[in-house]
Amino acid sequence: MIDATLLPVSDSLRTLRPLSSHDAERYAGGTRDPLVQKYGHLPEPEYTPETVARLADDVVPQGLQAGDLAVLSIVDEADTFLGSLVLFDVTDRTAEVGFWLHPDSRGLGHSAAALELAAALAVRSGLSELTARTATGNLSSQRCLERSGFSQTGTNVERTPSGERIELAHYQRRLK
Repeated sequence: MIDATLLPVSDSLRTLRPLSSHDAERYAGGTRDPLVQKYGHLPEPEYTPETVARLADDVVPQGLQAGDLAVLSIVDEADTFLGSLVLFDVTDRTAEVGFWLHPDSRGLGHSAAALELAAALAVRSGLSELTARTATGNLSSQRCLERSGFSQTGTNVERTPSGERIELAHYQRRLK
């Protein structure tokens, strides 16, 4: 399980912390980006600042309290929302990670750094493995996962959180 008392986690430039209503405008705006729509496979077809605020106020605290879902914001030192990282399907030893960046935050190493912060959180929470899936056409995410210590374990046609059936590349990173 994810130990929410360990949040936030930071490096010198960015922080992973629970999604808050403060992030609602930039989160909702980021989900309208064509690349996020194509590769994010978010569970909801559309996000508004109001739906994001509800998510932050209701779902996020419940998931963190249960330890089985961590909807986190990637933020900079000024607490500006850069993107989202989610740990889900959490067990006593593993969690799956998903992430996306706001379009104006790409190309600056934020995804790789956020994956390192997520790995540190997972280790400190007692997990031994992170997994990830990404569309086989999402070469940017695949390269980021591989640079972050994930190894591809195969591909399979599956249903995404958005309900779409696509070919997904599976990744795994052992933590201990």
